[in-house]
Amino acid sequence: MAHQLVDKWVEALVAARATSARCGPPTDRPSTRDEAYQIQAGVARRVGPVGGFKTARKGDAPPIMAPIFAAGIVPTGAQVDVSDMLGIELEIGFEIVEDCPANLGSLPVSELGKLLLPVAVIELVDTRVQGPFAGDEIVKLTDNQINAGLVVGAAATDWSGSDFGKVNARLQAGEDIILDAQASVPGGSALETFASFARQIGMHCGGLKRGQIVITGSLHPLVYYPKGTLVEGWIDGIGAVSVTLGVSRYQAK
Repeated sequence: MAHQLVDKWVEALVAARATSARCGPPTDRPSTRDEAYQIQAGVARRVGPVGGFKTARKGDAPPIMAPIFAAGIVPTGAQVDVSDMLGIELEIGFEIVEDCPANLGSLPVSELGKLLLPVAVIELVDTRVQGPFAGDEIVKLTDNQINAGLVVGAAATDWSGSDFGKVNARLQAGEDIILDAQASVPGGSALETFASFARQIGMHCGGLKRGQIVITGSLHPLVYYPKGTLVEGWIDGIGAVSVTLGVSRYQAK
């Protein structure tokens, strides 16, 4: 039964991505993280390649993880597809700039800086699911934690390898100032978030590879903005990132 549920969700999510229309989900929803990760992996085999991952720590629970497909990763200044509204989050990301050693998951945080380069990113957020399950936390995880893409901005030019716990940051969408203050990094440590993720991921969705970007959680609450909005972000010590929310992503119902 569990195998059938996984297959049905994989088919539904692959179809949603292919047709740019939100899917009416199967009758049953996944109920565990293991099922969610099986579905993520099944979709990745059909839709990939994977260009990065999103992760976040909440309390003592294992960090969540979700692939970000390479096709949805764009450089700063890009215009991205959107039908009506799209979620945005300013985050600290890490680009993997060296080949990952076999013992990546056991490296101390102090050693990770040799493999990584901090980058300012804007995560784009949207669901591919419609109906009563769309707001369910496990369903969100199943749907790649509702990742809809990633905008990659400036990389730190003189990073010493030090951690990020609190950062001065700014995010503006149109005329609205969403963030202009010192912000706490989710979990209190961007490098520890990466390290926790590296200990967990194994070969999920192909594992971690040079050139991928791992994002570590939003510096502010998730907000949604309509097409036509210019979004500009900046993180002290890293740099700037911007995106214009553009044209139609989803077909009219």
